[in-house]
Amino acid sequence: MTTTLVPGSAAALVARASEPEFAAWRRNIVRLGGCTNPIHLVGTATVFDTTTGAALFSYGSDVYGGRLLTACGNRRATVCPACSALYRADTYQLVRAGLVGGKNVTEAVSGYPRVFATLTAPGFGPVHTRRERDGLVRACRPRRPGECCPHGRPVGCRTRHAADDPRLGEPLCPRCYDYAGAVLWHAFAGRLWHRFGLELRREVARRAGLSRTEFGEVARLSYAKVAEYQRRGLIHFHGVIRLDGTDGPDSPPPDWATTALLTESVPVVAGRVRLVAPGADIVGPRELRFGGQVDVRPVTSYCRDAGERPASAGAVAGYIAKYATKGAETAGAVDGRIYDARGMVVLPVRAHVLRMIGTCWWLGGLPEFEPLGLRRWAHMLGYGGHFSSKSRRYSTTLTALRQARADHRAEQQRASLGLADVSTVTVGQWRYAGRGYSPAGKLLAASVREGGGRRGA
Repeated sequence: MTTTLVPGSAAALVARASEPEFAAWRRNIVRLGGCTNPIHLVGTATVFDTTTGAALFSYGSDVYGGRLLTACGNRRATVCPACSALYRADTYQLVRAGLVGGKNVTEAVSGYPRVFATLTAPGFGPVHTRRERDGLVRACRPRRPGECCPHGRPVGCRTRHAADDPRLGEPLCPRCYDYAGAVLWHAFAGRLWHRFGLELRREVARRAGLSRTEFGEVARLSYAKVAEYQRRGLIHFHGVIRLDGTDGPDSPPPDWATTALLTESVPVVAGRVRLVAPGADIVGPRELRFGGQVDVRPVTSYCRDAGERPASAGAVAGYIAKYATKGAETAGAVDGRIYDARGMVVLPVRAHVLRMIGTCWWLGGLPEFEPLGLRRWAHMLGYGGHFSSKSRRYSTTLTALRQARADHRAEQQRASLGLADVSTVTVGQWRYAGRGYSPAGKLLAASVREGGGRRGA
């Protein structure tokens, strides 16, 4: 992220450095690790000894130059690189713990059946793409010369696109492209994944010769997934799927549970799941499903050769964590909500993305599609689901990881105050007082980010 500095901010920072409360003001900003849009709080807090009830000391926002700053916590890398980096690190630990153990998850999970699966979106019309084989770039969409669609546009493209070609992801014929279908698929993508999970349990149970009830008494399916936007503006789901015993990672799966069983079941179920979209009398009937390209790889604890078919636990965790901090902006969309149709006129997006946003806005204004919230999620091209999620028993939680970090910092603070052996509790009253930085604060925060500053206590 490029930081735009206000003229005179350097002079303002120099002037601020001469003020008595500069050290507290600087510490207040540096401790956030470079957060771009902090929340301002004003108030006071008192630390009590839980054994005697005595008040040990009090402090207020005046200690921090008048306002206590707290990080915005935004997961999006385009919004706040500092907070998204922390979110990415937590997601990595969460996913990895479900593959090799740790963070209160037994290391026995490294021997459980688990696969890394990719479920794609179906095609809604041919788009420009970059194809490679054996290290050579091939023609985008080779067809016989002169073949045209009903609108007179060529149905093929013999261009060997460069990686940064702006045409990548754009339809060969916008009028042939099914924008309504693409937007409705996005609106139901989360439900498709939910139905996939239910059907996968049924399929695994069937292959094991069990009823659904019997399966639930001996095994459990756990997962962690992330949604990744493609250049064509549609998401793929990447997920870790694991077979456990009835108590999740704390109990081993039955003997019949194998990685091969999962590997064979996932493509079958992905091809079976179907949902019917509403509004058939307006946009025509739509049967929503996953795309035909389904990739399933066994997950190993370690993978020495990057070219091997199995995926290593570390690589899978890193891949999921990477895309947990991204959104539709990777497809050329915007990272902020659209509040009226006039705002679409000035959106800095390519034509294909603008058509998807416009379709969300048009359909979202009709009563038949109102429950889908398409206008609310127009900036996400209709997708309003979670970008990263997991089943309840997959591993630890982001809340637990954040609490462990907060407890560690509190322990450090007690030690610095000479209260390491004292049981304490902090009671405070804080209220919201704004957000953001002054020009001088913005410059200081930018220097912290550029220096790779770590978030402090």
